Amino acid sequence: MKKIGILLFLTVLALGPILAQTKTEKPKLIVGIIVDQMRQEYLYRFADRYKEGGFKRLMNDGFMMKNGHYNYIPTYTGPGHASVYTGTTPATHGIISNSWYVRSLKGSLYCAEDSTVTAVGGSAASGQISPRNLLTTTITDELRYATNKRSKVVGVAIKDRGASLPAGHLGDAYWYDSGTGEFMTSTYYYDSLPDWVQNFNEKKLAEKYLSQTWNTLYPIETYTQSIADNNDFEAPFAGKDTPTFPYVLDSLKQGNGELGLIASTPFGNTLTLDFAIAAMEGEDLGNRGETDFLALSFSSPDYIGHRFGPMSKEVEDNYLRLDLEFERLLNYLDEKYGEGEYLVFLTADHAVADVATHMISENIPAGNLNNSYIYAQLKGYTQLTYGEGDWIENLSNEQVFLNHELIREKGMNLKDMQDDLANFLLRFRGIKEVYTAYAMKNSEFTAGRAGRLQMGYNQKSSGDLLITLEPGWLTGGAKGTSHGTGYSYDTNVPMVFYGWNIPAGETSRYVTITDIAPTLSMMLDIKLPNGTTGHPITEITDQK
Repeated sequence: MKKIGILLFLTVLALGPILAQTKTEKPKLIVGIIVDQMRQEYLYRFADRYKEGGFKRLMNDGFMMKNGHYNYIPTYTGPGHASVYTGTTPATHGIISNSWYVRSLKGSLYCAEDSTVTAVGGSAASGQISPRNLLTTTITDELRYATNKRSKVVGVAIKDRGASLPAGHLGDAYWYDSGTGEFMTSTYYYDSLPDWVQNFNEKKLAEKYLSQTWNTLYPIETYTQSIADNNDFEAPFAGKDTPTFPYVLDSLKQGNGELGLIASTPFGNTLTLDFAIAAMEGEDLGNRGETDFLALSFSSPDYIGHRFGPMSKEVEDNYLRLDLEFERLLNYLDEKYGEGEYLVFLTADHAVADVATHMISENIPAGNLNNSYIYAQLKGYTQLTYGEGDWIENLSNEQVFLNHELIREKGMNLKDMQDDLANFLLRFRGIKEVYTAYAMKNSEFTAGRAGRLQMGYNQKSSGDLLITLEPGWLTGGAKGTSHGTGYSYDTNVPMVFYGWNIPAGETSRYVTITDIAPTLSMMLDIKLPNGTTGHPITEITDQK
């Protein structure tokens, strides 16, 4: 027994350095993937056509949170990307919408706007972009800090906000310029484009892809998860009478953004992944002894989804094609880094509502709220009630901004006016609830739509009245759809972790997208982003 004990002791002693090395080992590369406008249900609805190496690989071999949600209102692209990477909500990180009204400017501010920087590559009009409006650190910032900036972070997307916000304050970001068909950046990041970016742009891949025809990947009659191709609920491209396949892209460029048209086709996903692979090669990501981070956002599903809606054949085809891009990405990562040596997470910046007019045709309660009509009614009511004057400064993002200067000048009570106008707005069909800024500031709502509104409410930036719509209602036109509400069709998005130290499994426990960043922090043993309000997903972080 003594000999066995001594041998066991010597074995443990010999393995000690190996065990210690395994414990402190980090992934070579993290690939954070946000699909712009993806419902959780898309992982199942189109699954019979998915390949084994794409979405199914993530679902079967990774860990999936089936009940993952956004925990604030509004569910838009800018706030979504910011919230995933900061681990907190707009109330803290400050990105309250894609654009929002600013009283001091008497105008709107774009979420990634920065007038102090200029374009590098691309078009001048697309270059005033940086993360400066983001008020907190990101998980990508904290990774850079943890390695004394030896780790590299690269953000890639067609949309500038989909690249700059995830890359954080310390990473690099590249986005697509519809004017030139190139990927570009700004002087916040570089004074000139790196050679690898210039080499990529010289290939003119956008022009190549737009010389093709977008037709269905499979025979169109086999697309059984979508409604008829020709219908009254989808918005055709300019120059085409019907929203139907095939789409001869070269003939559609004029009137549809020229080279910007690629964003509204699945080839935008292909181009994005092409550039992401070029970034991994050009920056030698994951091969320099430190954990690097690729923040990858696929923007095209959002453009396609807005125009055609979630029940369209175009959306079905887009996700079948996106599945192939995921397979291409995972195969590339296997070959370059080795299976299990990289970490991937997949989520979305929001989901999407059904097309309201389609729901009405199916006898489902729904509708489209006319913002211009509501604005005119508000102006008329305030002038009739409070006297002549521009009492309403702005109505946008389902928020009403009152004229505080005029209210003070006339000696009016702001709280009373907020309460009065909230009651007035409740008269309109389609408006479900109206909350005042006073209530947001002086009450703590812990659940429901009021709680989600409060998580999206920023005292310095938000309006005086916050409006929620009835389920199925949108602000917009009769064709196509949108998102932004706090209902499950907008909040329930994919949340899947795959790869390094990730167990296979799933949970139907309620989790939120603000849990992604703290989960990564715990896995990497680095500091939480400084505004984090989310919690680690213990099914992943507490593995023995």
